[in-house]
Amino acid sequence: MTTYGLLIFEEAEELDFVGPWEVFTVSSMLRGGVDTAVLIAERPGPVRCAKGMRVLPDHGLDDHPPLDVLLVPGGKGARAIEPGNPVVTGWITRTAAQAEWTVSVCTGALLLHAAGPARGRRVATHWSFEEELEERGDVTVVRDVRYVVDGNLLTSQGVSAGIDSALWLVGRLHGPDHSRQVRRYLQYDPAPPYLADAG
Repeated sequence: MTTYGLLIFEEAEELDFVGPWEVFTVSSMLRGGVDTAVLIAERPGPVRCAKGMRVLPDHGLDDHPPLDVLLVPGGKGARAIEPGNPVVTGWITRTAAQAEWTVSVCTGALLLHAAGPARGRRVATHWSFEEELEERGDVTVVRDVRYVVDGNLLTSQGVSAGIDSALWLVGRLHGPDHSRQVRRYLQYDPAPPYLADAG
């Protein structure tokens, strides 16, 4: 049984956590419902995310079950927490020390750097924040890859890249064939209609 804990906060980027949530919950469904995914927030009540989605957390920072996987999303809210909320960064520090895997998506890597788990490690983040993260020191930012694995730290580039890293993680936990089944269920086979680098 695997317990996934996804941190949410005001102005978190929706797909940063909803994409992995879908991967984790489909993975559990295909495994007979043995795994659990929970949303965790600093305070009770609805959380308004970056594009306006309102999400209700399952637990607070002090009443969640033990986590095998901690996922920290990015977004404008992550950049707001990082310099001035020791309650959340302290919780990340403690929780990451006990989790089997610590994961970030997008600028969630800034929070992991502030909290400690990304220090001295190889990480990925959103392309527009690579230099800013690197300038903070004690971190190696890896560019031009969707996700990076360094020990038990899994970090990904922005937004949709979190789906890729989550698929890798369920494959690591439950086998590549299982990850392929999850991907097939999701019909995740990116084929963008307009390539970003065309013209």
